[in-house]
Order: sequence, then structure tokens, then C-alpha cells
Amino acid sequence: MLSLFKRRRFPVTIILLCVRWYCKYGISYRSLAEMMQERGVAVDPSTIFRWVQRCAPEIEKRVRLYQGPRSGSWRVDETYVWVGGKWKYLFRAVDKHGPLIAFMLSDRRNTNAAYRFLRKAIKAMSHYPPSSITTDKLASYPRAIQRLQNEGLLAKDVVHRTSKYLNNILEADHGALKRMIRPTRGFQTMKTAAATLTGFEIMRMIRRGHCIGRERRATGEIRLIDQLFGLAA
Repeated sequence: MLSLFKRRRFPVTIILLCVRWYCKYGISYRSLAEMMQERGVAVDPSTIFRWVQRCAPEIEKRVRLYQGPRSGSWRVDETYVWVGGKWKYLFRAVDKHGPLIAFMLSDRRNTNAAYRFLRKAIKAMSHYPPSSITTDKLASYPRAIQRLQNEGLLAKDVVHRTSKYLNNILEADHGALKRMIRPTRGFQTMKTAAATLTGFEIMRMIRRGHCIGRERRATGEIRLIDQLFGLAA
């Protein structure tokens, strides 16, 4: 943890508070800086931006150790994100009850991208492999699934289904995520977009109680983030 916060003039608790609030509420950096100013903490919006870019991926890395079990019935879909003046693709997967499985930002929406995303999801859920994968009718998915099965990364008996109805849970979740993205007014680069979206996705997972031992209260959320960085008693 020391290297992550080395040479930071603000306390770790302030840094994590700003990262947590930004990723939780989807407000602008300027608005968050004004909120902190009212609490006696003078911090520049660009500083909060740097904190989010540095800490959000680290939170995701650490919180994965606390993720709970997932159903073997996966829902996979993509949505659009504005990055650098162009539409990019955010691949997302949840189980049939809604808990997050994985996400990945991609330049393209093709077989290779689908393969990389599903491989990432399978690795993230190595203890809870899928029994079925529901997607839209994008032709890339059957080819990606076949490749994963041929490589032995996915069981041969995994069922691939194409059903818009079954993916409604994920479609609705896309909308909720985009409401958080809207105040950003788009991202400048794929790197900054990926880091910020990581923070949004992980904080939404924590808020919904999809982590082992996490209470469904704000105090539980704070305690978990502090525990991830060795701040909790």
C-alpha cells in the first residue's frame, strides 16, 4: 500500500473517500472538489482525477478476493461508450441474478474481442464456471465460445443461448451504468476510460452487497474499502 500512496500530501482516508464518492455517485470532478471544499479540504479536480485513475484499478484487484459465489447462468452483452470522439464497446457479463462477473472496454466488437472478454470472465470466475452463456445474436460469440472450448478453457457441455428476453437484466443494468457515465461527458483515452469504468463497476458491485461479508449498509461499504488497504481494525 505504501508505494500506491507514496509522496501523497493528503491522508489515505481522504484519497479513498474521494475515489469512493466519485465512483459511487458518478458526479463531476469539479462538483466533488466543491463538496470537499465545504468540508475544509482544498483539493483540485485534476488531483481527484489522478486518484481515481491510480486507485480504482487497485480497488478492483483487491476486491475480487471478496467476491461471492456466482450462478453458472451467465448473461453477456455489450454497450457503447464515447471515448476520444468515437464510440467504443464495453463488454459486460452478469449472472442470472444480477451480480457482476466481468467487464472489458474494447476498440472493436468482433470475434477476437468477444474471445478476450469471455476468457477474462472465465479466469475471473475460475471457481464458478458457466453452465450456460446467453448473448445477443452477434455472430462473434459462437466462434469465440467454440475457440475457448477447443482450447479447453470452457467446458464442452456449456450451453450457448441467444435470447433478448433473458438479457433484459443486463440491458437494464447498462442504463443504470450510463447514468453514472453521463456527467463525465465522454472519456479522452481508452486508458482513462478503462480505469474510471472499473471504479464505477466495482463500487456498484459493493453497493449491491455482492461481496462476501459485506453488510448492506454504508458502514459496511466503508469498512470493506478500508480493509482492502489495511486501514480497518
